[in-house]
Amino acid sequence: MIKYGISELSIIPVRKEPSEKSEMTTQLLFGETFQILEEVEKWCYVKITFDNYEGWIDNKTISFITEDVFIQINSNSEISAQNLSTIVLFRGEQIIVPAGSTFPNYNKASGTFMINKNNYQLTESYMDYSNDIKSLLMQYVNCPYLWGGKNPFGIDCSGLVQVVYKTLGMKLPRDASQQVKQGNTVSFISEAKPGDLAFFDDDEGNIVHVGILFNAHEIIHSSGKVRIDTIDQQGINNIELKKYTHKLRVIKRII
Repeated sequence: MIKYGISELSIIPVRKEPSEKSEMTTQLLFGETFQILEEVEKWCYVKITFDNYEGWIDNKTISFITEDVFIQINSNSEISAQNLSTIVLFRGEQIIVPAGSTFPNYNKASGTFMINKNNYQLTESYMDYSNDIKSLLMQYVNCPYLWGGKNPFGIDCSGLVQVVYKTLGMKLPRDASQQVKQGNTVSFISEAKPGDLAFFDDDEGNIVHVGILFNAHEIIHSSGKVRIDTIDQQGINNIELKKYTHKLRVIKRII
């Protein structure tokens, strides 16, 4: 029998194997739901609802929900946090949640939402950057790079893309090799618009990096840290190293 859960913690690491020493492949953010497919001692193998990504999480981090609650949460439209960090109140205590966190059953008038019959309260007005993607992106500049990360204190290149698009109300897969299959191809970089995705490959043709275009000559991406560099038809020109670091493969338009 499949069990269901939700993250009521700011961040839950998702690992490749059931071990604290195992590679972190992604993260569950606050409010994200999942199915529990397997249990091994203190570990649960889960499938994340948002992107169907699978991995192992510590069972101490799980808040269990019924199938009915799982269906109800995922059948309603979701609101995702757009500020880098948002403070929510639960029973008088503060929880700091990162951008991309989900607020199930959100009530805009009261600024409240509900998980498992527990009421949560936003401490500030909900920010909406839907019509100002550049301001949304600028929040992330200088956030550190972290393999498997999806939050402002550590985020990888495809995690940045996925979270930004989630806050804009769109679902993208977790990895760059999956994201490149989405959207429509932009034939020339001169035709690029803010929000277009640029993908980069290695010598074998594998997609190994992704970033979000500011315009036809600037890109924001996570490489060492979230940074803004110049880009042309060859690829990314690192402004500090003064050399090309990533070879452009294709540009895709999602928005």
